Amino acid sequence: MKLLALMLSLSFLVLIHEGGHFFFAKLFKTRVEKFYLFFNPWFSLLRAKKYEGKWHFSFFSSKSPEEFEKYPDNTEWGIGWLPFGGYCSIAGMIDENNTDGSKLAETVQPWEYRSKKAWQRLLIISGGVLVNFIGALVIYSAIMFHWGTDTLPLKNVPYGYDYNLTAQKYGFKNGDYVLSIGGKDMYEMKDVVNELLLNGATDVKVLRNNDTVTLKLSKNFAKEMVGAGEKQFAVPRFPFVIESFADNSLGEKAGLQKGDSLVAINGQQTSSFSEFKMKLARYVNAPVVVSFYRNNVLDSVRIQLGKDGLIGAAPKNFLSNVKYDHHSYGFFESIPKGVSYGVETLVSYVKQFKIVFTKEGASQLGGFGTIGSLFPEAWDWLRFWTMTAFLSIILAFMNILPIPALDGGHIVFTLWEMITGKKPSDKFLERAQTVGMILLFALLIYANGMDIVRWLGGKF
Repeated sequence: MKLLALMLSLSFLVLIHEGGHFFFAKLFKTRVEKFYLFFNPWFSLLRAKKYEGKWHFSFFSSKSPEEFEKYPDNTEWGIGWLPFGGYCSIAGMIDENNTDGSKLAETVQPWEYRSKKAWQRLLIISGGVLVNFIGALVIYSAIMFHWGTDTLPLKNVPYGYDYNLTAQKYGFKNGDYVLSIGGKDMYEMKDVVNELLLNGATDVKVLRNNDTVTLKLSKNFAKEMVGAGEKQFAVPRFPFVIESFADNSLGEKAGLQKGDSLVAINGQQTSSFSEFKMKLARYVNAPVVVSFYRNNVLDSVRIQLGKDGLIGAAPKNFLSNVKYDHHSYGFFESIPKGVSYGVETLVSYVKQFKIVFTKEGASQLGGFGTIGSLFPEAWDWLRFWTMTAFLSIILAFMNILPIPALDGGHIVFTLWEMITGKKPSDKFLERAQTVGMILLFALLIYANGMDIVRWLGGKF
């Protein structure tokens, strides 16, 4: 299900991104030779072109039919077999489909990209980024209109929060409530994460057993947390009361029952589900004694754990009864709310780059596996569209970076021409495109390689 969600989301984003290039190219009467979903090295699953009033198709072909070549003004539409993106091939442009300029004739043709005015070329090349960003704002607005927003205030979590090990190192204790950071009152956990990890705040006040405690964090707290591989700063705290068992559950075979409240592992108290799960992970392939309450009577069972370090039991979700703050939005209210949320998301993502471009951040980079893990295991339309909008923001920002081979590289060269009146030579653009492609492939290999290393448990 995660793979399906990822494929559908990325396919949609590729289509609207390349559609942005296509729209402006056709607006300025520029020939679009091919429009493809997915890449098609060696062969295509489908090729289609409309001419003489009819659509003509070619399946599993290694090259375009000769008949297609007789109608160069008409765009060839296709589906490749390599599901990692797509492309819009624009005549007279040096891009990933033409890095050596071999397709460019000596005489500039009026229907070519390079014959257009600089401001027109700027719109053509930035069309994908514009559509991705605008598309994200539209999706967020639609989400606000259809689902509204559900916010969990910090004070509404009955048992407080469990914190990661890096946070505990700086004085956080499980069960704490964050009251304020740098003198600013905190409303929800997202506010806390933004202040600590993105804005670099260090002064924190927490509520602990009815007492107010002041904590002082390091300026490097965010880098330390990322370097330690921590995925979350804090999670809501709730007791581990068994609601169901997995197939062939080790816990069920050992005698645990639904409704049991698990409170300790090998005599070490575990006051919440996340604390139980964290301590259980220390005993992979080892025996453990799990203590639990059943009908107010304390008992225990011995369980031999396997290589996954799990007992095969799922907890009751006490948060299902927690009071969320729900806000509904009318059609005209949802638009500014969606735009505001999209801009905030972009700003937060940009701030994360101060962490990404560090040794700690680079060690946590991920590729398609990491992105796919963000989607839920069961289909959820709200989560799907929320993640799609977020990925659209990422795609827009990453593409506008001033790197040759990305839209941002072409934008920089075009802006340079508009400012100086000097157009970069085709030879320079060819070399820049080649360097950019090498950098992108290296990053792609590194990011997805990190996914494989994590999948193999940190070993090759």
